[in-house]
Amino acid sequence: MAAPRLMFDGPAAAPCTVLLGHGAGAAMDSPGMNRLAEALAGVGLRVARFEFAYMAARRDGQRKPPPRAETLCPEYEAAVAALPAKGPLVIGGKSMGGRVASLVADTLHDRGRIAGLLCLGYPFHPIAKPQQLRTAHLATLRTPTLVVQGTRDAFGTRAEVEGYTLSPSIRLLWLEDGDHDLKPRKAISGHTAAGHLATMANAVADWTSGLC
Repeated sequence: MAAPRLMFDGPAAAPCTVLLGHGAGAAMDSPGMNRLAEALAGVGLRVARFEFAYMAARRDGQRKPPPRAETLCPEYEAAVAALPAKGPLVIGGKSMGGRVASLVADTLHDRGRIAGLLCLGYPFHPIAKPQQLRTAHLATLRTPTLVVQGTRDAFGTRAEVEGYTLSPSIRLLWLEDGDHDLKPRKAISGHTAAGHLATMANAVADWTSGLC
C-alpha cells in the first residue's frame, strides 16, 4: 500500500501531533478541514492531514464513492506508519475520518503508538436513521478519547447521544447549537463559528496536555 500524501500545519517542535482524516465528502484541504487544522495549529499543536485513496483518486477525475468505513482501516494505519511524528501522537478526524480512527485506536494504543483519539463531529448514525447506530465499539473503547460535537448535529444530537452507552474513556465536548461542522446559527443562538472553533481548539490543547 502506497504511503499517503501528508499536509502539515503548526510548529514542527510541538509536544504533540494530531493526525486528521477527512469526512466522507470533503478532501483534506477543503475549507472546513483547513479551518479545523488552522485552529488546532493556532494553539500550538502540530497537525497532519492525509487523504484516503478514493478521495485522492477524485483529484484525477475518478468519481469514486466513499467505501465502507471498516475497509479504510488499513489506510489509516498506513498513514500512521508514514507519519514522521517525534513525540506523542493523537489520531482522529472529521466525521468519517474520526470514525475510521476510532476503529483502529485501541490496536494502536495497545502498541504504544498513539496517546489518544480526537473525533470532530462523530457520525453516530446516518442522517435521519437514528436506529442505525455506529456505537458498538464505543462502549468498550479503551483509548483516551475526546469527541467534539454540535448539540444539533444531524448525525447525533446531544439528546440522542446522552442515551447511548459509551465507554468512560470518552469525553464529550458539546458546542451549543453547533451542526455537523460545529457551526451554530448566530442569529438564533448568539454563538459564532469562530467562537466554537476557538473553544474546540483550546479544549483539545488542554486535553492533549494531559496525554502528551
